[in-house]
Amino acid sequence: MLNIPLSDTTFKNIRDYIYEKSGIYISDTKKYLIENRLSRILHEKKMNSFEEYLKTVKFNSNGSELSRLFDAVTTNETYFFREEHQLTTLIDHIIPSVMQGNKNSHKFKVWSAACSTGEEPYTIAMMLMEKRLTTKDFEIKASDISDGVLSSAKKAVYNSYSVRNIPGHYLNKYFDSKGDNFNLSSRVKSSVNFRKINLIDDRGMNSIRGMDVIFCRNVLIYFDNKAKQKVVSNLYDSLIPGGYLIIGSSESLHNVTRAFRPSILNKVIVYQKV
Repeated sequence: MLNIPLSDTTFKNIRDYIYEKSGIYISDTKKYLIENRLSRILHEKKMNSFEEYLKTVKFNSNGSELSRLFDAVTTNETYFFREEHQLTTLIDHIIPSVMQGNKNSHKFKVWSAACSTGEEPYTIAMMLMEKRLTTKDFEIKASDISDGVLSSAKKAVYNSYSVRNIPGHYLNKYFDSKGDNFNLSSRVKSSVNFRKINLIDDRGMNSIRGMDVIFCRNVLIYFDNKAKQKVVSNLYDSLIPGGYLIIGSSESLHNVTRAFRPSILNKVIVYQKV
C-alpha cells in the first residue's frame, strides 16, 4: 500500500468539514488516526491525495461518501446489555412511573439516539417483552447518522462479541444461532423503527417529538461544548415534560445545560426535563 501523506492544512479542512456537517470534533492529536482510517478509502478508490478525497465527499450528490466518512472517524463500539444497570433502571423504575401517569393516554415511547448497529434498542425491546409488554404498550425509535450501521441494525445479524453479555434465556428465546452468527427474531426486529438522523440537524430532530425517555449514551464525547449544547437542546425538545434523558455513565451534563434536573434512581444518574 502506497503511503499518501495528509498535510496539516488538508487535515484541518477535513476536520472542519466533519464538524460543520455533524458537530463531531476531532482534535489535533487524532490526525494520525484520521490519516490511517481514510488511507484505506483512498487506496480502495485509487485516489492520489486526501484533497481529491475531500472534494469527492463534498460533491457526492447522494451523501453516501459523507456517511462513509462518518463511519471511518467514529467508533461504533456497542453490544447487547451494555451498562445494564441503566437499562434495569429504565425497566424497573422509570417505565412503571411513566405508565402510572399515562394510564389512559399514549404508549410508552423511547428513543435510542445514535443507536449504532442496533444492540441498544433491541435490548430495550427484549427487556420490555420479558415484562409481557407488546408493541401496543410501547414504541421504540432508533436513529444514527450512518447509513452503514443502520443497514446492519436492520439486518440484525450479530457475532459472538455483540451477544457475549446476553443472559442465556434471552439468547435462546430471541436469537437463532447459525454458525458464528446470531440472528435476532423477527418479532424483536419489527418492534424497532430505524431512521437516519443527524443530532445537530434541526429538521431531522424536529421529526421526533413526544418521547418519554431518550437514550443518548457515549455520544456527547464526540462533541465540543457548543455542539453538545445544541444536541442536548434538541433532545430536550423531543421529550415530553418530565421526560428522561439517559447518557453514558461516564458522561455528564455539568456545564452543558441546566434545563434538566439530575436525580439518582437505583444508583443511576438520570436527567429529567423540567
